Amino acid sequence: MSPEEQRERLNTVLLADDPTAGLWELYDSGDADRFIPELGALKLEQDPIHRHKDVLAHSIAVTAKTRPDLTLRLAALFHDIGKPATRSYEHGGVTFRHHEAVGAKIARTRLREMGYDKQLVKDVVELVRLSGRFKGYGDGWSDSAVRRYARGAGHLLGYLNELVRADCTTRNKSKEARLHAQIDEMEGRIVALAQADLVAAERPQMDGAAIMDHLGLEPGREVGQALKYLLEIKRNEGELPHEDLIKRLDEWWAQKSA
Repeated sequence: MSPEEQRERLNTVLLADDPTAGLWELYDSGDADRFIPELGALKLEQDPIHRHKDVLAHSIAVTAKTRPDLTLRLAALFHDIGKPATRSYEHGGVTFRHHEAVGAKIARTRLREMGYDKQLVKDVVELVRLSGRFKGYGDGWSDSAVRRYARGAGHLLGYLNELVRADCTTRNKSKEARLHAQIDEMEGRIVALAQADLVAAERPQMDGAAIMDHLGLEPGREVGQALKYLLEIKRNEGELPHEDLIKRLDEWWAQKSA
């Protein structure tokens, strides 16, 4: 098969309503070994979390749980592809440290070989790299951690959250419900924090009391004008070091008072 034929074969399988049978047929026929040889190693790797599945069975189950979107399904298929290369027994049990980073490199190589679009490759690789970032949320994330998660995902945030939801293939319904509730909660926090950040962005760096104290003013029109001036600075230049902001305020007041 040429790279184009490989790509079209994989696309046809992945974009089916249910790709399960097609993915197993790719594996059983040996065709997958021609363009994603790492898939075969997943069949031999027992998943320590989803103990009823080997990693290939888990990966196919995750892929089947996603909607038929090529970026999302490629990310689901490749999300654990780095596990065989990172398996270790050094820490009291099997671990796959940094398998997401290794898997991202494998995904980049294989997708490029098949001639996928550069942006699609970039997005899939990033989703594979980020696929484990949600782990630990249940232990308690600060607002800063939630912001870092959302900022790190960027335009792929929706895809990443879909992938995290699909990655739960446990038979334990209460565990699955708990995970989905945690993702729901995090998504709500992301929205609330984004709204709070927008409000904060529309406030100058100094409040009215600080302006009055610095310039020796009483409440009045000049304070409102100073707030408006400082807000324009923030909108146009972002936040400034406090010393620079005070200097700009002094210059504005001196011109106004001249």
